[in-house]
Amino acid sequence: MNQHPSVFWSIPTAELLQHLQTTPQGLTSGEARQRLTHYGANLLKPKQRLNALTLLLAQFKSPIILILLFAAGLSFFLHDPADALIIMAIVFVGGFLGFWQERGAADAVEKLLAIVQIKATALRGGDRLEIPVEEIVPGDVVVLTAGDAIPGDSLILESKDLFVDEPDR
Repeated sequence: MNQHPSVFWSIPTAELLQHLQTTPQGLTSGEARQRLTHYGANLLKPKQRLNALTLLLAQFKSPIILILLFAAGLSFFLHDPADALIIMAIVFVGGFLGFWQERGAADAVEKLLAIVQIKATALRGGDRLEIPVEEIVPGDVVVLTAGDAIPGDSLILESKDLFVDEPDR
């Protein structure tokens, strides 16, 4: 097959099933495991987590903080160390509080994402199995019902009363 893979929807269904070496009844469990090993998990690349130092330094790059730091430097230059120390104390306390809150929020989101697992119904050897979307592989036949999320690029083999709502992002 010499067609570019990004136009899979324009290939006739029978030809695409043959190319993916699958059937309308889905893959066998063994074939799905092999493809999962070969292609890897059905995941987007996760965002890199910021280390603590980068997160702390990010608290001090807003324009208002930079203006306050400039004002503190100017106060030192004009021989008014009391005002300079008060400004610096406010900036550093605010920065550390922001760091603490942002670090806690990032940890909470990470823990919540570890708990939540989205599943999809796939045909494996003709049987419907609920599996994590990370284990969907090329050639899987996925059964969708109302409210399901589509676990990746898909070709609709058959449908009844299909309606898709793609949210704006």
